[in-house]
Amino acid sequence: MTKRSKKNHKSQAKLEGYVVVAFAEDIEQAREYTTLLESNDIPAVISEHKEQSIGSKEIAVMVPEEFLDEAHVVIESQQAYDDFYDFALDEEEDSDFDGDLFEEEF
Repeated sequence: MTKRSKKNHKSQAKLEGYVVVAFAEDIEQAREYTTLLESNDIPAVISEHKEQSIGSKEIAVMVPEEFLDEAHVVIESQQAYDDFYDFALDEEEDSDFDGDLFEEEF
């Protein structure tokens, strides 16, 4: 007779009805996604699983299934905003503007 871990059983019960909305690169990104979703009234949890075949961890952000479509929109909107902001900063750094325009010589 095999003994089942109560902790594992509880975590599976907690995630019942939850689906993966995104995989995060690291735990910090997963927390950012969770905070973003919760600030939009979408319950979210982080689930870490060890990938048996390659030995690395997968970090999944999960939401209740009924919130999945809304959660995708929230995350994609934030990613588009971040991409735009990153592009704007890159353009500013790449410009040849050195501030001489505003210096007046008398």
